[in-house]
Amino acid sequence: MAGIKDVAAAAGVSVATVSRVLNGHPSVSAEARTRVRAAVETLGYRPNAVARSLRTAQTRTLGLVISDVLNPYFTELARFVEEEARALGYSVIIGNADERPELQDHHIRTLVDRRIDGLLVSPADGGSPLMGEVALSGTPMVFVDRWIPGIDVPVVRADGTGAVRELVGHLHGLGHRRLAIIAGPAATTTGNERVEAFRDALDGLGLALPDAYIGQGDFQAASGRRATEGFLALPEPPEVVFAADNLMALGALDAIRAHGLRAPDDIALTAFDDIPWFVHTDPPITTIAQPTADLARAAVRALADLIEGRTPRSVTLPARLVVRRSCGAAAPNQRSER
Repeated sequence: MAGIKDVAAAAGVSVATVSRVLNGHPSVSAEARTRVRAAVETLGYRPNAVARSLRTAQTRTLGLVISDVLNPYFTELARFVEEEARALGYSVIIGNADERPELQDHHIRTLVDRRIDGLLVSPADGGSPLMGEVALSGTPMVFVDRWIPGIDVPVVRADGTGAVRELVGHLHGLGHRRLAIIAGPAATTTGNERVEAFRDALDGLGLALPDAYIGQGDFQAASGRRATEGFLALPEPPEVVFAADNLMALGALDAIRAHGLRAPDDIALTAFDDIPWFVHTDPPITTIAQPTADLARAAVRALADLIEGRTPRSVTLPARLVVRRSCGAAAPNQRSER
């Protein structure tokens, strides 16, 4: 089995340089980093358990890199992560990526340099080479909410497929046939997954999802406004706007009101990711709610297992539909909240 010296020889660099690349250290040239990654891949090098045991003493500190601290979903997730970590004897340092991959990588490098015991990450995109390097370095890491395909670390996430299907069935039962979606970034797993779940649910009822009814958003309120403005300008606007996250839903609501329209009388509105004040909007917004507290606790426990030498499994929890008044009258058998 190849060792770190073999990787250094194949890449034409020092062992120290290989170590820095594997630990995500920023002081390595792009050329050297590329050669090391190629050598690691060619040789199939993986840091062994002995090398991992030579890590410095535990700091009892975890790093949490979230996609957007201003998004109420991630704010709540961070709160429950900190709560569970404290219960297990860990402190948490939080980095806000602001949905920017380069800022995400900056936080990850900083946290690794500070010798945190492990990382919880909700990736801002699906293509960060640094994330793979950190995983290869042996730093315990868990993805929460979002993940990067091809990186072999535990993933703790919610599955909204069933809830989206239930939502579309609810909308269909209310008589809606023209349904549009404000999608999240295609570079994120959640962005793609929610669009596909929505499309599949429509297809199951014999409904189409025209390209004009797919608005591209970025999980920010402004993009929800822009996409909804586009929908409302169509010759045949949709009857329902489904925003793939809560901030885009608030932007959509702004656009609806700016046009002098009202939900659900003129157009229905629904969202993925519940937030506490959706019950207080006018009208209260129908949502798909993720089990945020349970996700946070499961992610922290999985990371603690990795740090302590156990082998955790990935965890997938179901999201649920919460029916309110923003899409019309609730069906008698639907769960509703005011």
